[in-house]
Amino acid sequence: MTGNPLEHGRFVTDGGLETDLIFHRGVDLPEFAAFPLVDHADGRHLLTGYYDDYAAIARDAGAGLLLETPTWRANPDWGAALGYDAADLDRFNQAAVELLLVFREQHPDLTVLVSGNIGPRGDGYVAGEKADPDEAADYHAAQVRSLTRAGVDAVHALTLTGPEEAVGVVRAARDAGIPVGISFTVETDGRLPDGTPLADAIGQVDAAAPPDWFGVNCAHPTHVTPGLDGGAWQSRISTVRPNASTMTHEELDAMEVLDEGDLGHLASSLGELRADLPALTTIGGCCGTDARHVRALWGV
Repeated sequence: MTGNPLEHGRFVTDGGLETDLIFHRGVDLPEFAAFPLVDHADGRHLLTGYYDDYAAIARDAGAGLLLETPTWRANPDWGAALGYDAADLDRFNQAAVELLLVFREQHPDLTVLVSGNIGPRGDGYVAGEKADPDEAADYHAAQVRSLTRAGVDAVHALTLTGPEEAVGVVRAARDAGIPVGISFTVETDGRLPDGTPLADAIGQVDAAAPPDWFGVNCAHPTHVTPGLDGGAWQSRISTVRPNASTMTHEELDAMEVLDEGDLGHLASSLGELRADLPALTTIGGCCGTDARHVRALWGV
């Protein structure tokens, strides 16, 4: 299985799952991890209701629906912090895919793609030590295999802070024979948290292990714009999932209440960003966003 599945239409994707669950639905998510919810009926019901909101947006927009599994934290280091071993994580990852495959069957009128959501080994807002691509490939391989065995259409690494880990994820996906997307996060200056310009990060990954698509997530559209230079590399970006807030990652980390941002400003700034991203097909949200934000981004 190869190729970019996002080339074949427009796709709504979801918003900030974890912040929505915590701040709007009163769910306790230790270590910001949503994947344990798939282990019990109440959690699966909660997740299905969350995804239902985005199916309605896709229907109103006349678009397909890209669903990300709730597995952003379902990797070895974060799993261990929660007391889960490799067997537990394999079960959680596969159960998360099964949940969305059932969801797809329940929405036969929509084109639904199921994407296996892979998070960074580290924090996602803070760049740690520079990763070794081969070590990163080994690290992420088990989760990629679990998601692939369960039947995802692609895997998608989100909120990566440096190109080296991205190369590793792509290599792990290629070994598993599954399409793969890479989404970086950026600071207010358009650079990745490790200081790499967005153009350079995409160029480095494309030179070493090109994914099927790139995206940017967990940053307001006004933070992405400074990273653009009009180069041909911008046509590699298929997905944008912005934060609601214009605050920096450091400021957001210090917040004890949710900054839901300015809905009008978010929509207008995303509209301006669209003009610079000719291959953009897939739009959703990230931290601080919910179905209201994504509906506004789609103008429905």
